[in-house]
Amino acid sequence: MPPLLRIFFTGLLISFLGSLPLATMNVAAMQIAVSDTIIAAMLFSLGSLLVEMFYVRLSLVALSWISHQRKLFRVLEYVTLIIVLALAVAEFYAASQPSEAKNIVLSSTLPKFILGALMCALSPGQIPFWLGWSTVLFSKKILQPKSSFYNFYILGIGIGTFLGNCIFIFGGMLIANTINTNQKILHWIIGAIFLGTALYQAVKMIMRKGPATLIAPAGERLMQMETLLKRIKKDY
Repeated sequence: MPPLLRIFFTGLLISFLGSLPLATMNVAAMQIAVSDTIIAAMLFSLGSLLVEMFYVRLSLVALSWISHQRKLFRVLEYVTLIIVLALAVAEFYAASQPSEAKNIVLSSTLPKFILGALMCALSPGQIPFWLGWSTVLFSKKILQPKSSFYNFYILGIGIGTFLGNCIFIFGGMLIANTINTNQKILHWIIGAIFLGTALYQAVKMIMRKGPATLIAPAGERLMQMETLLKRIKKDY
């Protein structure tokens, strides 16, 4: 397989598999599909994946700056925790209403594309995730420090994330149709997922295993690997 196609499918596979575990963005996309429309959920996903692609690109070309922004990422950790808690409260509130209600956060008047982009921009967890994977791919010489490789890598990541989100979007619709007689159950389930995500985020922050703590060492490892590959390329 040509090297560019190899890095494209590698990024796609990593991103797709990384999108399958329950997380804030894919569960939010599922809820939007249920409460609004599939198109709205896809626009939400497109907004979030474009920001994720931007973050990956930034992590590859601005490693030094990113690795020194621990205070910024610490603030974003708290912002992310507040957002997830707000989503959980909104779901529990919708479930407790006598008449059918929507999540007041996800059903805001803000365009879904912008909402997805903002929520993803305020969630820094994907940066150390992709720094780690980029380091592995550099070490195996699958990813090379060239713009063409970066572009195919990021394109694969975007498509993989979108495909993973589509599973939640259409899966959410299937679940909603199955329990159509009692939509409150779905609100309770999604609210519990958001609450569990918030608790997990809080524990990581307390144990200092969140993005703000991981970003510096991950960035340093990637810089060392990229520098080594450039030296090897120059020598040969």
